[in-house]
Amino acid sequence: MADTRNNSEEREAVILDSVNEGVFTVDTEWRITTFNAAAERITGVSRREAIGSRCCDVFRATVCETDCALRRTMTSGLPVVNATAHIINQHGERIPIRISTALLEDSAGTVIGGVEIFQDLTQVEQLRKELHGRYTFEDIVGRSPAMMRIFEVVPLIAESSSTVLIEGPSGTGKELFARAIHSLSPRKKKPFLAVNCAALPDALLESELFGYKAGAFTDARRDKPGRFSLADGGTIFLDEIGDVSPAMQVRLLRVLQERTFEPLGGVEPITVDVRVIAATNKVLLDEVRSGRFREDLYYRIRVVRLEVPSLRKRREEIPLLVEHFVARFNRMQGKDIAGVSDDVLARLMEYDYPGNVRELENIIEQAFVLCRGGMIEMRHLPPELRPASEGGPGGVPPMRLDAVEKLFITEALHRNNGNRKKTAQDLGIDVSTLFRKIRQLAIEIPGTDGRGRRR
Repeated sequence: MADTRNNSEEREAVILDSVNEGVFTVDTEWRITTFNAAAERITGVSRREAIGSRCCDVFRATVCETDCALRRTMTSGLPVVNATAHIINQHGERIPIRISTALLEDSAGTVIGGVEIFQDLTQVEQLRKELHGRYTFEDIVGRSPAMMRIFEVVPLIAESSSTVLIEGPSGTGKELFARAIHSLSPRKKKPFLAVNCAALPDALLESELFGYKAGAFTDARRDKPGRFSLADGGTIFLDEIGDVSPAMQVRLLRVLQERTFEPLGGVEPITVDVRVIAATNKVLLDEVRSGRFREDLYYRIRVVRLEVPSLRKRREEIPLLVEHFVARFNRMQGKDIAGVSDDVLARLMEYDYPGNVRELENIIEQAFVLCRGGMIEMRHLPPELRPASEGGPGGVPPMRLDAVEKLFITEALHRNNGNRKKTAQDLGIDVSTLFRKIRQLAIEIPGTDGRGRRR
């Protein structure tokens, strides 16, 4: 009998040592009773040192004292799946890990301890950083063809001093692009000043931009420099320029033409060396055609034009943006949330985002308030995004990932007028894979065939 038991224990040890994840067990006193080879490799602690030691002394994890996953399991009897934490190995290095836990029971059903499986996420983190480096520009995240084209031209735009017009819906990050252009330009050591032209009435906007002299109006007891003066040598960002009045448009035209202006109450012109970057959520050419915006000013600010697409037109970036915001809020709030569930990602992929990237950021931030750890689930989303079964208003059925994939491919086909070769390039997949997906998901080819001819 003893030989049989020893052979069984040896087989169990061989099996545990063959898996790539760290595995250890503890008794009810939190003493380690099993410690496999992967656990030795990840922690740098030998099995001989670990067995008999308290687990908190071996792992020195961020959650050992505050939110230990194994302690939660031992207390509640419920397993923990895919929690995240960090441990400190024998070399003092901080190792990111993913954790799952369960109870250990004997044949009579009595709890005799717990088991924890943990995975080293170091390579995953490195890959994430590589992908992040590849698909980011300053603080901007994107990997769609439209965004990659913008990433390519921004450094070229930054080298010049030409005036730039950035058009795109609210919440798409137009100011981030303006800051990126400034930070890559020869002016980067000089000021970058942003003014929201839609937030101020004409009189206040004029004094904000051009300043005033003492005595120019009641309470003007001393000179105040305007933003154009303060930005001398640097960049001024005029946000929502499409909302300025005709009178202010005339003043801005002179500044752009001559780089001179007069403060309120002043008689001497001031000359400045300022690069102007303007932005609007309107189609400014339509504003010109309707007579609401001066044509001469339009062509002064539209020397270089960037168009930032809405998030709805670049859904392929949503998983990357979600990952970006999860990582950011983990840092800001000191949490270890692993990410979002498949159901949540499917819901986020199908939503149309009238508020664009800013709205997605707000959704993830709210989820962080409600989610204590592990994965962001459907119940952590705002009510309007939840199905009725999750406490939402109803009428929003959960969407399967294959349905999201179908939506994703269909929109890419529409963007490319049915050209399957271009669609596959946009999606970063092989043409044969695209053909297979089209058949599997019963996707209708829009507009033209794969060769660009009308169907």
